[in-house]
Amino acid sequence: MTATYRQPGVVLTDRRFTVPLDHADPSGETIELYAREVVASDKARQPLPWLVYLQGGPGFGANRFVGKPAWLGRALKEYRVLLLDQRGTGHSTPANRQTLPLRGGPAEQADYLTHFRSDSIVRDCETIRAQVTGGAPWTVLGQSFGGFCAVNYLSSAPEGLTAAVITGGLPSLHAHADDVYRAAYPRIERKVAAHYARYPQDVERARRIADHLLHHEVVLPNGYRLTVEAFQSLGILLGGGEGSHRLHFLLEEAFVRTPQGPALSDAFQEEVQGLLSYAGHPLYALVHEAIYGQDNRPTAWSAERVRSEFPQFDAAKSLAGEGPVLFTGESIHPWMFDTDPALRPLRETAEHLATRTDWTPLYDSARLAANEVPVAAAVYHDDMYVDTTHSLETARAIRGLRTWVTDEFEHDGVRAGGPRVLDRLLALTRDEA
Repeated sequence: MTATYRQPGVVLTDRRFTVPLDHADPSGETIELYAREVVASDKARQPLPWLVYLQGGPGFGANRFVGKPAWLGRALKEYRVLLLDQRGTGHSTPANRQTLPLRGGPAEQADYLTHFRSDSIVRDCETIRAQVTGGAPWTVLGQSFGGFCAVNYLSSAPEGLTAAVITGGLPSLHAHADDVYRAAYPRIERKVAAHYARYPQDVERARRIADHLLHHEVVLPNGYRLTVEAFQSLGILLGGGEGSHRLHFLLEEAFVRTPQGPALSDAFQEEVQGLLSYAGHPLYALVHEAIYGQDNRPTAWSAERVRSEFPQFDAAKSLAGEGPVLFTGESIHPWMFDTDPALRPLRETAEHLATRTDWTPLYDSARLAANEVPVAAAVYHDDMYVDTTHSLETARAIRGLRTWVTDEFEHDGVRAGGPRVLDRLLALTRDEA
């Protein structure tokens, strides 16, 4: 049953669709997709063009907005917006430790998850587009991994698009996961150095926490084992506009005095478990490296292997000397499937995905070179999550793509910059800027 309801300034409609699990077998098993249609209240009866929003991730459902904040308000001035929960996320047929055992054992679960990459998400969009727009093409807005999906869209089904807008999400067309992480670790190190330059007192705080974790077993209230490597992964915060400040506030309340001596405070542990747990988005951990899988090469726990090439990230070595403990971020490691109770049952499934060699290409370079769809992309200078050099190489490879390179925002610029970011990019697709 379709439900329509109101929030301040908007009319919302729940939409549900049935799509093939494997689009190469359209008569086979199906899964459900959920999307939320949003239209401005004063335009609810108007025949507006459509914009479909693809969230970053992988593994996150679409934003749950109240009213029309951030970029949504700008979009609603001229579009009906479809906020799609990509397959396996949000209200779409879920894929997690509770549901995946329905598929069978780890090998069968891994086979199932091969259908949760950008190529399947784009084919989902094309399957539901006729039901949503009556067959008319729509504009896609892709944030981060949603931008990866948008580039796949331009490669595989450009006839479905009137325009593509990408924010912090131009992927390398050919890089292996190893190339991605070899570029990432120096970038992360720069972000950590900038954080310590802003908050020099955090150097000693991070060293004290890391030393405590090396000598004490700490299990968070949700059962997460907080190792020193897990603590370092809190550096994922540094890729957001307010992330350095959030990390600083977290570190400054780490310890409390107890009768047994200093201990990590309940407040610190409570916030850390929320930041580190993958209970709400396990697909991020399971298929994160698979989004780079192409050309019949395994990803083989790329981030973990490549990390060994950067010994400055070894916390024990840092503590043995005078150097700062470096944070990491935007990388998935096999130990996460031991420390996180939401991932432990999926360790063997993750191993199967890491060793797969049957990954197919995600992008068509020839088709992108002949692109005729208006495309604009925000590329954030020294983006921690998506390599700027890779993004600009891809921008040059897509015919007609216009870039806005800026250091005004971090990776979450479409949220922080809101209407201004989207307005700038839409203008670029129309040669108005």
